[in-house]
Amino acid sequence: MLTPLNEHLGVWHRSLDPDRGTTRRRDTGWMSAFFRIGVCLAAPLLAAAQNATRPATTPKLLEQGQRIYLSQCGNCHGMDGSGGRGPSLARPRLLHAPDDDALYRVIQRGIAGTEMPSSWLSSNQIWSVAGYVRTLGRVTPEPVSGDSRRGKEIYSGKGGCAQCHTIAGHGGAIGPDLDDIGARRSASHLKQALTDPEAFIPARFVVVRLTANDGRSISGARVNEDAFSIQIRDVSNTLHSFWKQELREVQKEWGRSPMPAYNRLLSAEELDDLVAYLASLEGGS
Repeated sequence: MLTPLNEHLGVWHRSLDPDRGTTRRRDTGWMSAFFRIGVCLAAPLLAAAQNATRPATTPKLLEQGQRIYLSQCGNCHGMDGSGGRGPSLARPRLLHAPDDDALYRVIQRGIAGTEMPSSWLSSNQIWSVAGYVRTLGRVTPEPVSGDSRRGKEIYSGKGGCAQCHTIAGHGGAIGPDLDDIGARRSASHLKQALTDPEAFIPARFVVVRLTANDGRSISGARVNEDAFSIQIRDVSNTLHSFWKQELREVQKEWGRSPMPAYNRLLSAEELDDLVAYLASLEGGS
């Protein structure tokens, strides 16, 4: 019964058994399989080693980097690097890539827990993109007309933003953490998100309305769900957990946001101030 499997993995050979003076069969398939596994395990190490081989920054290299950036990166980071779904790259110092080697690794490996994916580009191509991205840091940052100090007051006061969002560990958890939102989003993107919150809903975010068997009705953002239970967090930052057999109805509202449209709550000047404050948040308090 073993023969078909072994024959599938490799070639059977006959070799002389020195102890018995006879021939015996030897399977090289397993050795071949282990060799292939070793090559696969070594591949990331070889790829990392390529990091050290940095080509000279030439106009031709930057042209290649620009072509790759516009086709693969611009949709998220903005065609001019000003940001969008991805962070703005039009700044001298990047949050996750303070130096060129770190930028290379970010492009190659992505950033876990974010929308930044890993890349199958060659070492030369990655360096070309990194070189081009560095040129974006010399682009004049997007001007912000508001006052960030007044915006901070609006954030914690009239805007009620801290009810759902966290900065420096303080605030609610129903919305995204905003510690470094200014490094991840451009000012124009922030303003659009504040005036049209449902334009940029995270892929897995969903508002859920639950009706329990005892008549209670609760709504909030889904935190977790499996075949038997569901957990949601409401706007007061309270976590609710139910067995699904305890629920009469589960309504999921994809593409909906609990955040209001702030152009209806704030004046144009107040909105600019709030955008200026959010744009100033680049990590830290």
